Amino acid sequence: MKPKIHPSVSPVVFIDTSCGAEFFTTSTLKSDKTREVDEVKYFEIPIEISSASHPFFTGKQVLVDTARRVEKFKEKMEKQTAAADIRKGKKAKRTARATKREATEK
Repeated sequence: MKPKIHPSVSPVVFIDTSCGAEFFTTSTLKSDKTREVDEVKYFEIPIEISSASHPFFTGKQVLVDTARRVEKFKEKMEKQTAAADIRKGKKAKRTARATKREATEK
């Protein structure tokens, strides 16, 4: 391995904020918060979803919506349906053009 090109690896504890599960491992991530366990200094990294709280792994459907994704999607769909109700369809536009063309030809 070449010297001085690889990032330093340190002990880290990932903390799942939704259920409180902790995972002790090593990583290149660092944090300001630290914790000492068995005389080893760990960096604390908070995460939103892990295997302890993800519905795929737990079998439960728990909705963790920190970024308002569901509400944003619903608002977007409501705008789209409202615009579709106002908008004329292709058939209506064709018949309007055809009647206008017939009126100008006569």
